[in-house]
Amino acid sequence: MPEIPDVVVYLEALESRLSGQTLERIRLGSPFLLRSVDPSPGKVVGTRVVGLRRLGKRLVISLDNGVHLVLHLMIAGRLHWKERGAKIPAKMGLAAFDFSSGTLTLTEAGSKKRAALHLVQGEAALAAHNPGGLEVLEADEATFRAALLRENHTLKRALTDPRLFSGIGNAYSDEILHRARLSPLTLTHRLKEDEVARLFGATRATLQEWIERLRQEAGSDFPENVTAFRKDMAVHGRFGQPCPACGTAVQRIIYAENETNYCPRCQTAGKVLADRSLSRLMKDDWPRSIEELEEPKP
Repeated sequence: MPEIPDVVVYLEALESRLSGQTLERIRLGSPFLLRSVDPSPGKVVGTRVVGLRRLGKRLVISLDNGVHLVLHLMIAGRLHWKERGAKIPAKMGLAAFDFSSGTLTLTEAGSKKRAALHLVQGEAALAAHNPGGLEVLEADEATFRAALLRENHTLKRALTDPRLFSGIGNAYSDEILHRARLSPLTLTHRLKEDEVARLFGATRATLQEWIERLRQEAGSDFPENVTAFRKDMAVHGRFGQPCPACGTAVQRIIYAENETNYCPRCQTAGKVLADRSLSRLMKDDWPRSIEELEEPKP
């Protein structure tokens, strides 16, 4: 799922292409994409783009008649900039937004169509789409601490809760926690003051670093390589590969459709966290430590 770094770079690319341009029409390739009924897509024909912004992981295109296009890409939604009037791609194509400067297409891989488009009128209606999480890159440490400790959750859940923190998902939460040297299963109310400070610094540094990396990668082109799995990441998507800090094999916890990656030496004091599915199957064979994990089988 595109998170803060990806959405920021998408927005920067869109601003240079859409600001002041006229939206000529919206073409829908899937009836399931549009999740609102009023205003209708016909109401935005001939309107001009007056602003772009981010609401958490959502992209907002604001028009001069007070209507906002709210795009939530979910897990597999991706944007592409094409020549004016380009066709909606077969199979994966969900929509095309025709502007006077070119066409923005939306695709989604896979059979589960989760990406969503809402058309809303006015700022009050737009605010209803804001989960309300803290913008960490605009916050100080005290505000971060207050949001973090508002509820007692594991760090993984807290960082990815859009009501607590804006725009952080599965991928960058793994990277943040690795940089902070904290276990994803540590409860927020058990954190010490220095650990909160370390997490605040790691969150800001990780997001800022990846925003800059993705900016440089895209350059003046439209960002096409938007993915949750990048070869330069420390732990996310790197199960079984060596941790770049200590060389220990990266481990993971899988639950439902979510995966958490971590280094057992850097983050959990050598403890291998129980995977909810595999540990039930393996029972006593599930390793409890790095030593058990790495020792040769008899």
